[in-house]
Amino acid sequence: MELGQLLKQARLEAGLSQRQLCGEKITRNMLSQIENGSARPSMETLRYLAGRLEKPISFFLEEAPNQAPLRQAREAWSRNDPSAALEILDSLSPDSALDAEANLLRSLCCLAMAQNALSDGHIPYARTLLERSSAAGSKTPYYTAEMERKRLLLLAQLQPDPDILAQLPDDELLLRAKAAYLAGELDRCTALLDSCTDQVSPDWSILRGDVCFASEDYAQAREYYQKAEDRRLRQLEKCCEKLGDYKMAYYYACKQR
Repeated sequence: MELGQLLKQARLEAGLSQRQLCGEKITRNMLSQIENGSARPSMETLRYLAGRLEKPISFFLEEAPNQAPLRQAREAWSRNDPSAALEILDSLSPDSALDAEANLLRSLCCLAMAQNALSDGHIPYARTLLERSSAAGSKTPYYTAEMERKRLLLLAQLQPDPDILAQLPDDELLLRAKAAYLAGELDRCTALLDSCTDQVSPDWSILRGDVCFASEDYAQAREYYQKAEDRRLRQLEKCCEKLGDYKMAYYYACKQR
């Protein structure tokens, strides 16, 4: 039985007219369209109607065309198979009652698959998946700030685009910059540091000094290290030695004792 037929049957069994069931939430014309199958309710509207009819919302969704495949997609996601879940989701027909959940799950699947593609070096595919994740996320109210943060971080790994990096918080950028530095990716580390809003903090200065030191720019490294002097005394001593400033090298050596 179709959703509209189930609603009508439940309304008649409850002894309610269309106007009585509508209350002040929806119009009688809208309810009539839902019951005759020419319109489908949003999840919020369906939840409201189910409440007035004293029925669980699952009672009306059980026969919905997309309910079974959506359940299969959930199961595929729960067993950590986002590719299978996405394939099922892409087969769904438009359904206003279920689209919000379907798009949330579609966005999550694309994020997970993009991360895997990135790890495997499939850069163009990862970028396509991230675009799909964003598109699906824009169609559901359940798309979270944490999901968007993860998407931006993955995009930043594809390419340190200033416009993308500018949307990330400084603590995330510093973590990524530190990882890039440890991996020997000095240009990437620099790009991440340049995108930070706070470029005077000790942590930022130390990492920028480390990059300069690794690039053998000892004068610039010393300048950055001096902004966090008590935490990089050994590096300051080495910079001064490299620059032939043995007096200051001795000074920083003494401070370490």
